[in-house]
Amino acid sequence: MAELLAKTAGAGSSWQYQFTVFTPAYNRGHTLPRVYESLCAQTFRDFEWLIVDDGSTDGTAELATAWKNQASFPVRYFFHENAGKHVAFNRGVREARGELFLGVDSDDALVPEALERFLFHWNAIPPAQRAQFSAVTALCKDQHGNRIGTRFPFDPTDSDSLEMQYRYKDKGDKCGFQRTEVLRRFPFPEMPGCTFMPESIVWHKIAKEYRARFVNEELQIVFLGGADQLSKRPAHRVAAGRKCYYLHVLNEEQDWFWHAPFAFLKAALQFARYSFLSQETAAAQWQKLANLPAKFLWVLGVLSGAVLARIDLWKNT
Repeated sequence: MAELLAKTAGAGSSWQYQFTVFTPAYNRGHTLPRVYESLCAQTFRDFEWLIVDDGSTDGTAELATAWKNQASFPVRYFFHENAGKHVAFNRGVREARGELFLGVDSDDALVPEALERFLFHWNAIPPAQRAQFSAVTALCKDQHGNRIGTRFPFDPTDSDSLEMQYRYKDKGDKCGFQRTEVLRRFPFPEMPGCTFMPESIVWHKIAKEYRARFVNEELQIVFLGGADQLSKRPAHRVAAGRKCYYLHVLNEEQDWFWHAPFAFLKAALQFARYSFLSQETAAAQWQKLANLPAKFLWVLGVLSGAVLARIDLWKNT
């Protein structure tokens, strides 16, 4: 089956590989072997592994060199000074030689049939409709085999990430690929000093132009219980990225307000919170809001946001 998929997918393609499996790495040399071992076990072989090292100091480069010399698939490694996962992602998209771009975090793993099943579901989209789609998204499970998060409402569900979040209240980690050519049109914002940017800011922009196929198959393993460094960052360290995301929600996603009004009120509160942590005045915040509903929600949430910002600063002293 995997060989048949490879022949079908490769016909007429200008890409060098069907998949680029992308892994951003920052001092995860102790968990990266999980990704490598799961790639060695893949039943579908038309892929490259692209590692972007975001400034590691723990021997990640030596691991990558060893894998390049011994792997049965291409391994490409790039290093740059620490700038954040979103910057590494942009670098990976620029360097990718695969038509479909699948991100796998440095502490996770794919099930052996993951690439084969992702391609199966992509090819199952009628050819006449495929240009309207950018992605296939699947479920994740933990290291004990338990599903993470909610199932999709139908199998498959042809939708987009905005509808999944606001209408269907999807929760929990998911996995999947995007077409590389689409990702190149929607890079993550990069700002000086900002080392964190929520991924949803890109997925939601793509959702305004493209659909995705959501399938109820568990194709990635997320290892729970480890040290999540991001969750331990002080709020002011992630303020610039979160402020950018919540501003996008308020300005660009109001069409979904009546499906999740409290989510938008929360977005206004959080926009104010992270704006104050970024040293932005209330007047500056007001000027950035592009529509009346956003301004109204901000008025409701600004005082609570200011209080939360004060608490954040107090915790950091």
